[in-house]
Amino acid sequence: MNLMKQIWPIVWKDLLSELRTREVVLAMCFFACLVLIIFNFAFFTGMGDTQGGDTQGILAGMLWVAFLFAGVLGLNQTFGAEKDREVLQGLLLCPVNRASIYISKVISNLLFMSIMEILILGLFAVLFRVTIWKVLPALGLIIVLGTLGFVCVGTILAAMAVNARAREILLTVILFPMIVPVIIAAVKATEKVLAGAALPEITGWLKLLVAFDLIFFLLAYGTFDFVLSE
Repeated sequence: MNLMKQIWPIVWKDLLSELRTREVVLAMCFFACLVLIIFNFAFFTGMGDTQGGDTQGILAGMLWVAFLFAGVLGLNQTFGAEKDREVLQGLLLCPVNRASIYISKVISNLLFMSIMEILILGLFAVLFRVTIWKVLPALGLIIVLGTLGFVCVGTILAAMAVNARAREILLTVILFPMIVPVIIAAVKATEKVLAGAALPEITGWLKLLVAFDLIFFLLAYGTFDFVLSE
């Protein structure tokens, strides 16, 4: 209970800041929409059928590229906003467990990415004429697990990169190699689901995502205090 009392004020601060500025979610949505539209023109203009088995892998890859590339924009603001406004030190001086700051930022990033992903899924279905409603429960589970792994790793790396002069570039360079297992598992599972596979057929990929999420969340939670101190 004490931990929850420390977490929610920081989450609420992030939500209020986003409601006032609308910087993070709008930027992520705009970028993800742009990525999907470019892919649509580049690969599927003039193609009448995007339901064939040969295209499901391409569609899954496009969807996750849009999610992850847009998500990096949000991760850059995880601590970057406090740094730019010169209030990062005030956040670190809050009388709370440092690890609760990590959990708060993970929750905030998950909320922002979830809003973006819901909007982008609708655009994805329209642009590529994909019927996702029948597979939405399985697809939603994949997106939740993949996004959680991405955010758990990205949040602590954003804390490491916040004081760097080129933090946006540095975060991208160190983030994507570390989330390769998430990318592979999420894309492969999404491809199978879009092709009509049942949930038991993607159990292996889901187990990989769950294992990645647990391992990296615990590692980040345990080392976050050290990362901020450095």
